[in-house]
Amino acid sequence: MKTNIGLSDKQREGVVKILSTLLSDEYLLYTKTRNCHWNVVGPHFNDLHKFFESQYEELDEIVDNVAERIRSLGWFSIATLEEFLRHTKLKEEPGQYPDAHGMILKLLVDHETIIRNLRVDLEVCADKHHDIGTNDFLTGLMEKHEKMAWMLRAVLEEK
Repeated sequence: MKTNIGLSDKQREGVVKILSTLLSDEYLLYTKTRNCHWNVVGPHFNDLHKFFESQYEELDEIVDNVAERIRSLGWFSIATLEEFLRHTKLKEEPGQYPDAHGMILKLLVDHETIIRNLRVDLEVCADKHHDIGTNDFLTGLMEKHEKMAWMLRAVLEEK
């Protein structure tokens, strides 16, 4: 059945391209956070193990919500690792296992990258594609990433 929600096929397609890249970034960040959860060591292992778990659980929910937003716009969501790697703006670092401080710093950089990308994307969704619903959705995701980034920065703080 054809999607009839007040946006043209071209508008929805433009938004879905943005959301597919975001979904790929979110999935890669989820995987990287899982990696930290599994591989963290050191005197703060227990606290960081739990901290990373809370972050990847939040990212798991975000991944699901982004995929469902794509579906609500009438498109199929990308869903394979190959597709995610093809669309992501983030970078993998296979075989690298930094110390706990390095893990947190790398995750922070990725969250901040997603935040900067979201700031641009939410404006494009509103101004170019006239999709205020997705604009609002992206604003909410940006706020979640800002909070997660703040928590990562707080763990890094040494004062």
